Amino acid sequence: MKRALVLLATLLVMGGCAKGSGNAPASSSSGSATAATESKYDKGPRAAEEPIDEALAKQGESLFQTKGCSACHGFGRRISCPDLLPVPMERTSQWMEQQILHPEVMTKEDPISHQLMAQFSLQMPNQQLTEPEAKAVIEFIKHKNHEAHQGSK
Repeated sequence: MKRALVLLATLLVMGGCAKGSGNAPASSSSGSATAATESKYDKGPRAAEEPIDEALAKQGESLFQTKGCSACHGFGRRISCPDLLPVPMERTSQWMEQQILHPEVMTKEDPISHQLMAQFSLQMPNQQLTEPEAKAVIEFIKHKNHEAHQGSK
């Protein structure tokens, strides 16, 4: 089952790379939606403003690798989808959680996710994570963001 998911993710990435190569706007490295685009999930403090649960971040790192997230997402670089490094400073934890748990719904209903789909021409697959697993992945992304900003001081 895991091999099938990895194969599917790889095929999606390859298709997304072919469709979207060189077409991404240069407005932002993460592909953030404009400030005029409102999302009901993106109101309130940014995820980076919340304390990091390091134990959950370790679990999230493992999930990030085993679920194949690294095939599309990088930290400090764009692979075929948004660079995740700045995301905790741009989005709320609630938005990130909804995007992880329900990417296909978010693409249809959330203006930020819809704009990202248009920009990257690739639908994020639903990895069937549980809510606690999604929270762990978010903690890992926050950890990577914090780590990068600590290194730049």
